[in-house]
Amino acid sequence: MNLLIKILITSGLVLLIANFMPGVHVAGFTTALIVAIVLGLLNIFIKPILVILTLPVTIITLGLFLLVINALMILLCTEIVGGFSVDTFWTALFFSIILSLLQSIMNGILGEGK
Repeated sequence: MNLLIKILITSGLVLLIANFMPGVHVAGFTTALIVAIVLGLLNIFIKPILVILTLPVTIITLGLFLLVINALMILLCTEIVGGFSVDTFWTALFFSIILSLLQSIMNGILGEGK
């Protein structure tokens, strides 16, 4: 049940960000739902591999390279999910930052951050 709520919240946030951020296009709620699921799967399976492979760069940049990895996850998601597109790398970077912040806020409001 908890996972379903997180997926629904993430899909709502994806739709919200797409409405206010130029360069991010989502076809509809169903597409946003698929984006939330695919992003979750990419963050579970692909992101840890990238983090380990880029650990020296991440250490040198004091963790800022993790933002680049998040943007790459968004761009990979645009290749997988039809109806979801992000125009540029910089747009994906800002999208991932805003999405992460809003997810943290929602987790704090719902009391799931503990």
